[in-house]
Amino acid sequence: MSFSACVQEADFDIGAEIDTLLGERGDVGAVATFSGLVRDMNDGSGVHAMTLEHYPGMTEAALTDIIDQARARWQIMGARVVHRVGQLRPRDRIVLVIVAGAHRGEAFAACEFIMDFLKTRAPFWKREDTPDGSRWVDARESDDSAAQRWK
Repeated sequence: MSFSACVQEADFDIGAEIDTLLGERGDVGAVATFSGLVRDMNDGSGVHAMTLEHYPGMTEAALTDIIDQARARWQIMGARVVHRVGQLRPRDRIVLVIVAGAHRGEAFAACEFIMDFLKTRAPFWKREDTPDGSRWVDARESDDSAAQRWK
C-alpha cells in the first residue's frame, strides 16, 4: 500500500483509484473517501466553468506533506490524493482523497484532516466563469476554521 498524491487534467475513476491503493492487501478494515465536485453556483452566481491553476512540483510536494502529517497523527495504512487542474465544468470531479486503515475512526479522521489542509495549504488557484465574467475565488473563512481545529 502506498501514500501518494498527483495533480492531473484527466478525470479519475474512484473505484479504480481505491483498487489501486488497496492492491492485494487483506488487512484493511476501512476505506474513507471524499470526492469534491464543481458546483454550478457559488456565492449567489451561476458558474459555467472553473479553471484551476497550480505550480507543478510545488503543489505535489504540498499534497505529499499533508499526507505525511496525517500519517504522523493516525495509524493509517495508505492514502491517495488526486486533484485535477485545467478547465472543469459543473458536476465534474475535482478532487479525491482516499484513506485506508484498519478501523473506520482513523480512516475518517485522516481523510477529513487531509481535505481540510488541502483546502488551506495546497497552492491551487481557482477562477470561475460566471454570467458576469471571470473572477478569482478567494479563500473561505470556513475552510480556515476547519483547518484550525486540527492544531
